[in-house]
Amino acid sequence: MEAKTNGPSVNAGRVMDGPTNPMVTPLLTDLYQFTMAYAYWKAGKHNDRAVFDLYFRKNPFGGEFTVFAGLEECIKLIANFKLTEEEISFICETLPGSCEEGFVKYLRNIDCSDVEVYAISEGTVVFPKVPLLRVEGPVAVVQLLETPVLNLVNFASLVATNAARHRLVAGKSKMLLEFGLRRAQGPDGAISASKYCYIGGFDATSNVAAGRLFGIPLRGTHSHAFVSSFMSPDEILERSLHRSDGSSTCEDFVSLVQSWLSKIQWAKALGNTVGETNQSELAAFTSYALAFPNNFLALVDTYDVMRSGVPNFCAVALALNDLGYKSVGIRLDSGDLAYLSGEARKIFQIIEKEFGLPSFGKTSITASNDLNEETLDALNKQGHEVDCYGIGTYLVTCYAQAALGCVFKLVEINNQPRIKLSEDVSKVSIPCKKRCYRLYGREGYSLVDIMTGENEPCPKVVGERILCRHPFNESKRAYVVPQRVEELLKCYWPGKSGKVREELPALKDIRDHCIKQLEQMRPDHIRRLNPTPYKVSVSAKLYDFIHFLWLNEAPVGELQ
Repeated sequence: MEAKTNGPSVNAGRVMDGPTNPMVTPLLTDLYQFTMAYAYWKAGKHNDRAVFDLYFRKNPFGGEFTVFAGLEECIKLIANFKLTEEEISFICETLPGSCEEGFVKYLRNIDCSDVEVYAISEGTVVFPKVPLLRVEGPVAVVQLLETPVLNLVNFASLVATNAARHRLVAGKSKMLLEFGLRRAQGPDGAISASKYCYIGGFDATSNVAAGRLFGIPLRGTHSHAFVSSFMSPDEILERSLHRSDGSSTCEDFVSLVQSWLSKIQWAKALGNTVGETNQSELAAFTSYALAFPNNFLALVDTYDVMRSGVPNFCAVALALNDLGYKSVGIRLDSGDLAYLSGEARKIFQIIEKEFGLPSFGKTSITASNDLNEETLDALNKQGHEVDCYGIGTYLVTCYAQAALGCVFKLVEINNQPRIKLSEDVSKVSIPCKKRCYRLYGREGYSLVDIMTGENEPCPKVVGERILCRHPFNESKRAYVVPQRVEELLKCYWPGKSGKVREELPALKDIRDHCIKQLEQMRPDHIRRLNPTPYKVSVSAKLYDFIHFLWLNEAPVGELQ
C-alpha cells in the first residue's frame, strides 16, 4: 500500500480537504479565545495586524531534540476555517452577557483569507525557542487559531519524537511496527499516533483505519485467542493447498505438516530435544498457513516457546516450503526475549543445515510485549536475534512524558515588537517577526540555529564569521563560519500576500525527510544518555534589541 499524497485538493469548492478529524472545527478552542475576540471587536482592535510564534521551551523525554509534526493538519484547519450559523448561535449563547448584532455579523465573515502562516517543514528536527510556526493576521482571528493549532502540534510532535527515539535505539536495520491502537487515548489518539509514529521512523501499523486514511503499510497476524481456539487438527475441514505456482495441489496439507514435525523430532542435529508438541497449537498454525500461505507468521508463546511453539512453526514452515511458499517468521510476546530469540535462531540455523534449506536460518523473529526505549536498549546490551519489534502502549501514550508544552506568544502587533517577561528566564519570549536559519559545518552536521530580525541580511557562505549569541546569557556566544545555510521558515499559507505557497508533501516524503534530518544531526546531540544540548542563538542585533525591549517594558522597583 503506497502512502497517499497529502497536498491540496479541490473538493466542493474547498482549497483543500479539511482536517482528518471532523471534530477539528473553529469551536475546538478555549472559551477565552472567543471572549478576547469579542473584547477586541468592542475595542475596535480586532483587525490589528498581529504576529504570533508557536514554539516549545524544552525538549521531551530528557533528550536534546524534537521532531516537528502536525503542520499538515494545521494548514487544513486554516484552509477551511469558517463558522456555521449553528456554531455562531452557540457562541453567542455561551459568551457572558449579550452579543451585539455587529459581532454576530463579524463572526459570519471570519475566515483565514488574510492570515499568513510560515512554518518549518514537517518532519524536521527542531529545538527550543525556535518558532515552529509564525502566524500573522488580524489579531482576533489569529487568537481563535491558537488553541486548535497548539492541540494539533503538541501531541503530533511528541509522539513523532517518541517514535524517532525508538528508531534510534533499535537501529536502522530493524523493522518497527506500531501496535498501540487498543491502548491509545481514544480513537483520535490512536489515529494520530499511527500517522506520527510513521513519520518518526516506524515502518508499519496494525491500525486498519490509519492504513486506509494515510496509506501507511499494515501488518498483523493472529492473537493467542486464535491459537487457543483450536482443540485438535481434526477441526481443520479444508486440508488442500495449491502449490505457489499453481502447478499442482497438496490434498492433505495437515498430514504433510505432521510428517515434517516427525522429521524434526527425529533430527539428530537437534539432539532429540524436540519432544511432543501441543497439537491444538499445531492445528492453529496449520489452519492459519492454509489461509495465508504467503504470509505465515506464528505467535509461538501461547503454551511453550521452545518445546512447542518453535517446533510447530518449523513443521508448518517446512511443509509450506515443499509447496514453494516462504514463511515470514515467528512472534514472541512474553518471556526472556533476548534468550528465546537466540535459542529460536539456533534451531532455524540447525534446520537450514539439516534439511538443506537456504536462508531458513534467517527466518524473521518479531518481539512484542510492552516494549519501550529502555527494553530495546537492554536487549541491545544483552545480545539478541530479534529482527522486528511490535511496540504499543509506551509508544502511543508517550508514557515517559505526558505533553510537549508548546506555547503561542504574541511577538509583534501593528509592526510594534512585543515581549512577554517572567522571573523565570526560560519563559521570556523573543520579540518581533524573525527569520530562522540552520548553519551547517564542514562535516555536514548542523552546528547551530540562529534567529535574526526580519530585515537583517541572510547569513552568507563566504567565509564570513557570524556571531551567534545566547538569547539571554551574555557570556554564551560563539563565532560560526557556516559551510551551508538553510532558511527554516517557509510560507505554507500566503493569505493575501501573493507569495508562493509551499506544497504539502506526501506522508512518506515527510518520513524520509525526518530520517534524513536525524542523519544530519551530530550523534552526541541525539544519543539516548547524556546528550549534548544543541545551540539555539540570536544575532547580535536581535540580542541587543531583546534586552533593550526587556529593560523598556520591565517596571523599575523602588526601595523604601
